[in-house]
Amino acid sequence: MPNVVGIRFKSCGKIYDFEINGLEVHKGDRVIIDSEFGLSIGNIAVDTHFVEKPAKELKKVLRLANEDDLQQKQENEKFEREAKSFCYERITARGLPMKLVCSEAALDRKRIVFYFTADGRIDFRELVKDLAAKFKTRIEMRQIGVRDKAKLVGGLGICGKELCCRLFLTSFEPISIKMAKQQDLTLNTGKLSGTCGRLMCCLGYEYHEGEGTAAYKKAEETAFETARSEVTEVADESLDTISPEIVCCTTDQKTGNLPAAAEEKGEPQKPEATATHKRKRRRRHRRRAPKKDE
Repeated sequence: MPNVVGIRFKSCGKIYDFEINGLEVHKGDRVIIDSEFGLSIGNIAVDTHFVEKPAKELKKVLRLANEDDLQQKQENEKFEREAKSFCYERITARGLPMKLVCSEAALDRKRIVFYFTADGRIDFRELVKDLAAKFKTRIEMRQIGVRDKAKLVGGLGICGKELCCRLFLTSFEPISIKMAKQQDLTLNTGKLSGTCGRLMCCLGYEYHEGEGTAAYKKAEETAFETARSEVTEVADESLDTISPEIVCCTTDQKTGNLPAAAEEKGEPQKPEATATHKRKRRRRHRRRAPKKDE
């Protein structure tokens, strides 16, 4: 199990694992690493930890960075600006449809990498020959996307703050218009696009996978049921607070008091009116007695 530290080469770049090679290092120290790019200065972002089975063979940290290494890095920054300026001149002279973003040189200047953006594939073989003849070192051209360009160059977003990819985002996650639709935002790509021209990364901060129209309807139904149960509980409590006199004095009981009083006096209770009793009674004609003769 080798002792491993996580090293970051750029402010918001990815963290790579390197073996410390028996050195005593701490988080925040600057070290020299011989990576695939060449000699580079990196910052330790993750303290020493153990890795049982690394996915691939890890490279080792050479040593701690000293004052000479930091001074060499400052000189390289000036050299990188000169290389970028010369490369831009050659691109303009050859009329290549590409936009140069920046250049990066190794600490020992054995390699120079030029980053550019383009709509399609570019034949830059003649350009590489011009650069190799000028700087007498290995030249590498890397085509990047517009989001990577924004990460390298930086800028301000529509919120007024620095771009998230420049501050803390180490990788780019896929962003879709569905994220804006779920949050009830205006479906206007002009307002939802960032400086890079793509959908803003912040659309994914409040997006939850699997939450769509059905989930929102279910949430609304749950909220409605909860509110209805609360209203029912409040109504039940209000009924309990009513005085028993008012509750008992119902219309049926008031009408029933009259027959009860009649029974106490011994009076027979009148039968209820039915259809037979509603019929008209026939009149009984009585025979009058004959008048006496005078």
